[in-house]
Amino acid sequence: MVVIPLISAPAMADENVEVMHWWTAGGEAAALNVLKENLEKQGVNWKDMPVAGGSGVSAMTALRARVTAGNPPTAVQMMGFNIKDWSAQDVLGNLNDVAEAEGWDNVVPPALQEFSKHDGNWIAAPVNVHSTNWVWISKKALDDAGGKAPTTWDELIAMLDTMKANGITPLAHGGQAWQDGTIFDSVVLSLGDDFYKDTMIDLKPEALGGDKMVEAFDRMAKLRSYVDDNFSGRDWNLATAMVINGEAGMQIMGDWAKGEFLQSKKVPGEDFVCIRFPSTQGAVTFNSDQFVMFDVKDGLAAQKKMASAVMDPNFQIAFNTVKGSVPARTDVSDEKFDDCGKKGMADLADAGKTGRLFGSMAHGHAVPDGIKSAIFDVVTAHFNGEFDSKTAAAELVDAVESAK
Repeated sequence: MVVIPLISAPAMADENVEVMHWWTAGGEAAALNVLKENLEKQGVNWKDMPVAGGSGVSAMTALRARVTAGNPPTAVQMMGFNIKDWSAQDVLGNLNDVAEAEGWDNVVPPALQEFSKHDGNWIAAPVNVHSTNWVWISKKALDDAGGKAPTTWDELIAMLDTMKANGITPLAHGGQAWQDGTIFDSVVLSLGDDFYKDTMIDLKPEALGGDKMVEAFDRMAKLRSYVDDNFSGRDWNLATAMVINGEAGMQIMGDWAKGEFLQSKKVPGEDFVCIRFPSTQGAVTFNSDQFVMFDVKDGLAAQKKMASAVMDPNFQIAFNTVKGSVPARTDVSDEKFDDCGKKGMADLADAGKTGRLFGSMAHGHAVPDGIKSAIFDVVTAHFNGEFDSKTAAAELVDAVESAK
């Protein structure tokens, strides 16, 4: 008589991961595919749960429904204060054994561990570090505008004016709250590190409603004048495509935009130029995508394999060279990264050493989600002409106070 092991079926079932994420654009999907293929080679079946929508707002809504129903995914792409919120609900897994065996404490920057751990326990595997205060410029449009990349606000405006005179849309933008907030992050930082800390991190009322904030809103209104009339509701990657296709001169967006350029076979320095938003050189606003592991009944072995695969140095290189971000590990070589990637890694290291590395408000690493949303409401209302700059600054104080 042949005895069939009863554990064979459950063991097969255990080798599955159900992954919720919002990486649906071309460059993002290609980057995620690197991880899928890595796990499939280890015999782990990947069940994809994409939820479209930048910054993950829609994904968090879908996740709440799953957790409430008692059926959480294996892993969820998450960032910043969203991780802290879920950590407090006692529904996450524990990765301590994997993290200890692989020495994560020694290679993940403390600023990221702030979100990767809860009560000293590893609950997430960080995939990358994005920085958000980037400008992506068409090389041809820049050359046609004089060829000099702007380093100051006045130089930026002069370049945009020339692009407008040359007959293209100067600034590619999508009219979504998080995209407005991404520009706002850079504009506020361009008025000084202390101003960014006072307003976007420490939420000081006198700074939120002061003259410098009025100036920040004035700058936002000026940038709005360079956006085309059809921007409302446009996804970020479609705005990037405008720059790629020569329809627009530049885009203010995090370094995930680079993935779209690379997907279109564009080369840094030849087809497009990457610079820090003028007057923010030396400072970096960051966010970090992490895969948060949920407390699941089945699939723990596969979950730990996924966590280990995320933190593998070779994956971190393969993923981030495609995605446009830089590795979450500090021990990864920049050899395989392009010029923009090398600049991103160097900028991140320098900002960390000089104390100029700041969590991005717009991407959930400076303030809790409720406050971020309140800031977004005011910024978008102003960008759409509902408030003048002085009114917007006053509304910002009230909105933040109400959201605390």
